Amino acid sequence: MISVQGLGKSFPGPDGTAVAAVNDVSFAAARGEIVALLGPNGAGKTTTMRMLATLVSPDTGTATVCGHDIRQDPVGVRRSIGYLSANTGLYGRLTAREMLTYIGRLQGVVDVRARVNALLEQFDIGRFAEVPCERLSTGMKQKVNIARALVHDPPVLVLDEPTAGLDVLVTEELMRFLTDARDHGRCVVYSTHILSEVERLCNRAVIIHRGRVLANGTLPEVEASAGVASFPDAFLTLIRAAS
Repeated sequence: MISVQGLGKSFPGPDGTAVAAVNDVSFAAARGEIVALLGPNGAGKTTTMRMLATLVSPDTGTATVCGHDIRQDPVGVRRSIGYLSANTGLYGRLTAREMLTYIGRLQGVVDVRARVNALLEQFDIGRFAEVPCERLSTGMKQKVNIARALVHDPPVLVLDEPTAGLDVLVTEELMRFLTDARDHGRCVVYSTHILSEVERLCNRAVIIHRGRVLANGTLPEVEASAGVASFPDAFLTLIRAAS
C-alpha cells in the first residue's frame, strides 16, 4: 500500500548550504502491516512522514500510497491517508464533536453525523463531545486527533509519535486500537522512541540515521544484522556504529 523509492530532501543550513534531512530512503509497507520508522531526533523520520503526507515535496525520489503518486496525485494520497503529526493541533473553541464534523465535511464524508458518532463511541469521547477542545486533557486531545485522522476511514495511517505525552491508560487504548487496525487490514507507518511499542505492535522496522536507512526488515532480521539477540540492543548497536 506504501512504496517509497529513493526519497531525498534537503534544507538550508545555518551557513546557507544544503543539509540533507532525508537521503535516498526506500521502504515499503503492505496491507495489514505496522512498519516502525525509527531513529534518534533529527534522523529524518518526520520529514519522511511529511513527504508521505504530501506536506513537503521531495527533492529526489518519490512514493506511492494506494497507487497514488505523492508528486503526481497528492489529492489521491490525501484521500487515502490518515496523518497524525507530533504537533497536530485542534481548534480550541470548537468542541470535539464540532472538530470531527468540520474535518469530516472537509474530507467529503457523506453521512458525517453517523461517522462522528461512531468515532466518539469508538474512542470513548462521548462524555466530552460537547467540551471545547482547549479544555480537554492531553490524552483526550490526542484521542480527538486520532479520530480526526480516521474520520474519512482511510486505509493507510501515518502516525508520528502518537503516544507522546499520554498516560498509561490512554496509551493502552491506542495500542489496542492499532492492533485491531492492523488485524483488519490497515497499513500503518508508526514513529516512536519507545521500543517496547515497536516490539508489541510492529511487523517490520526501518531504522534511519542522519537521513539514511541503516536497517530495513522484520525485527528478527534487524537483530541478526546487528548481531544481537534483542531489538532494543539492535537499535542501539546500529545507531552507535553509524555515529
